[in-house]
Amino acid sequence: MASATRAPSEAEVPTEPVEAPAPGVRRISIGSYNVHSCVGLDRKRSPARIADVLKELSCDIYALQEVDNEPGAEDDSKQLEYLSEAMSMAAIPGMSIVRHSGEYGNALLTRFPVISVHRHDLSYGKWLEPRGALDVELDVGGRALRVIATHLGLSRSERRFQWRHLLAAIAKSPPEHPTIVLGDMNEWFPGAGTLRDAHKILGEALAPPEFPSFWPLLALTRIWVRPVQAIVAIKVHATPLARRASDHLPLRAEIDVERFAMRAPA
Repeated sequence: MASATRAPSEAEVPTEPVEAPAPGVRRISIGSYNVHSCVGLDRKRSPARIADVLKELSCDIYALQEVDNEPGAEDDSKQLEYLSEAMSMAAIPGMSIVRHSGEYGNALLTRFPVISVHRHDLSYGKWLEPRGALDVELDVGGRALRVIATHLGLSRSERRFQWRHLLAAIAKSPPEHPTIVLGDMNEWFPGAGTLRDAHKILGEALAPPEFPSFWPLLALTRIWVRPVQAIVAIKVHATPLARRASDHLPLRAEIDVERFAMRAPA
């Protein structure tokens, strides 16, 4: 059971240099992946294997859930730092669950310059695992893109509370502001009210099943893009390696940024 949360600074922005894409970039890709602490179906803990799956995915942005960032000199410790270095991407940590052994939670990897970082505390009740969402503004070839990455709770009442918070945050941006919301939503019922509410604001996109990885039946991971017409494709990445590396398969979306209206600040 988690004991506390730590909220990094709202203004915190990665300091690692990130090469900006050329102005006028046409398409980008984004992936969402519950890495299950880098523990695969063989019960082996391997950040290197997760990095290989990310390389197969070949995305510009990754939203990761269940990243275990225990301190130590072992190869499987400090997973976020390891994956950031392996992918040559800037890492943005989310609100962390602080456990006796280290930190654990959501994270974002990106190739794009970061304009701003905000973190939403979605914790619900003192007895449930703390939850949060990363809310990041990126400069994508001169266009401002808002990315909200999260991992919602297991109970229906918890998810309803968390969705109300997130949808209120999304509503603060004008509808024309390009926005991506993604992560492990833990919502297995396609007709759930939380999903209907999200579709009203973000549009309805394909949601192929990705859990469990060895026989995917449930669409727990979702990627919404506003405007929805910017979506070129959404696919589950189901290679032999991905089927072994975690209990979830990663989801990948390809996006046409020419359909985004907002421009990044100079």
